[in-house]
Amino acid sequence: MADQQAQLSWREDRIPVSDQFDDPYFSIQDGLAETEHVFLAGNDLPARFAPGFHVAELGFGTGLNMLATWRAWEQSGQQSALRFTSFEAFPMAPADMAKALAAFPDILPWANRFLAQWQGTAACDLGSLQVEVVTGDARLSLPEWTGGADAWFLDGFSPAKNPELWQQDLLQAVADHTKPGGSASTYTAAGFVRRGLEEAGFTVTRAPGFGRKRHMTTAVRAEATLK
Repeated sequence: MADQQAQLSWREDRIPVSDQFDDPYFSIQDGLAETEHVFLAGNDLPARFAPGFHVAELGFGTGLNMLATWRAWEQSGQQSALRFTSFEAFPMAPADMAKALAAFPDILPWANRFLAQWQGTAACDLGSLQVEVVTGDARLSLPEWTGGADAWFLDGFSPAKNPELWQQDLLQAVADHTKPGGSASTYTAAGFVRRGLEEAGFTVTRAPGFGRKRHMTTAVRAEATLK
């Protein structure tokens, strides 16, 4: 089946909203600050950065999470390449990504470097960043993935609107592809998501959320899980 491209509407002509899931791609308040709170701080980054560090993600979207992580990686003085693998069912057209990312001037130097080479799918080597976007249904592609992540960004659309990306079998696949001592974080504190991560083998913590969201979820996988 051919990959389907993201269908978008625009709120205030700057915030992309998924027509497939009727959900915005990032916080209306400040998407970059949310990324830094939920996904960087939620995984204790950049403190845990080390040579060979590998971030994996459910939901590539605009690429904002990747760009914020790449910026933090370079600014922390790392000399090797950051590896970043994202699983995305509905890839966004590069022109739409550029329009969305224009809302975040602090990240534009990294966005411009990325978009100058990005073709919309597959892989891209940017020297200090090696990014791969695996397109299609993550429920099928993630179990077949041979990699393992030090940190996971669980950034699918709202569990109420995109339940497929929060099912137990997929959360188990996340755990199975997490390195010993690896972590995961997500903006949602939905009970079934927290329970699913616990059942998959993570130690789960409910943490303060970003902005108007009272809580979010962080998780750590202690034992070796790679298959």
